[in-house]
Amino acid sequence: MSITLAEILRIKAEKGYSVSKLSEYSGVPVETLQKFLAGNTTDTMEADLAALENVLFQDACTYHLDGISPNMVAEAQSYYSTLQGKKRQGEYTLEDYHNMPEDRRAELIDGVIYDMASPSPLHQMIAGMVYARILAFIEKNKGDCIPFIAPADVQLDCDDRTMVQPDVFILCKQDRLRRFGICGAPDFVLEVLSGSTRKKDMTVKLTKYMEAGVKEYWVIDPEKRLLIVYIGEEEGIPRLYPLQGDVGMNLYDGNLRIDLNEINGLIDRFGSLAE
Repeated sequence: MSITLAEILRIKAEKGYSVSKLSEYSGVPVETLQKFLAGNTTDTMEADLAALENVLFQDACTYHLDGISPNMVAEAQSYYSTLQGKKRQGEYTLEDYHNMPEDRRAELIDGVIYDMASPSPLHQMIAGMVYARILAFIEKNKGDCIPFIAPADVQLDCDDRTMVQPDVFILCKQDRLRRFGICGAPDFVLEVLSGSTRKKDMTVKLTKYMEAGVKEYWVIDPEKRLLIVYIGEEEGIPRLYPLQGDVGMNLYDGNLRIDLNEINGLIDRFGSLAE
């Protein structure tokens, strides 16, 4: 590793990064960072610290995601370079979000732009199946809530620093509908994990959704064949379900049930098409 402790401390101070933020952006464990910043290194740290070096020198902590490809980084750099010297990550606004190329999928969260890879066929099939079951239930019961599937813009905090695109969500407060999408928190959100979104969906977006007032947040992990459910009133304590049987949605008092065997079947058939 070519970067020195002095250089890391200088960049850390200039950018105002905490150890937890450096860990989040680079994927390097907090414990490893703390040991290195204290002057303790071992050969086993080299791979982790190389990732940290890459983040600091490419300014990749501004949009780094697990599994991001070199081409995506290069394409993102071409856009961010137009604002280089003008703005840093954490300073972007909806104006920058809307000025991005039309073929660039991204989310804006607290002024940070996160590039998004196109979803895999398996990702789309899982989201589509859940959306279809939700839509059928609401139509059958003549419900007032409206289900959406990505891409649909959600201005989560109704400010100019955040715009997300959940895989599937339900909106019951129709006064939050706008011509561009939604202003405010949906009642229910589903995200399907992939290599490029896993960390963001399980950390950054989890926190944002809960703080914004999302009542129920489902995360489907195809790799681990697991459904993780967060209920807003349960203060971030997850409910874990293997992809077997069915699960009722808390928003509908358990009456809207999603067949997890169907999702498991999709993974059996099309798991090779995942990211």
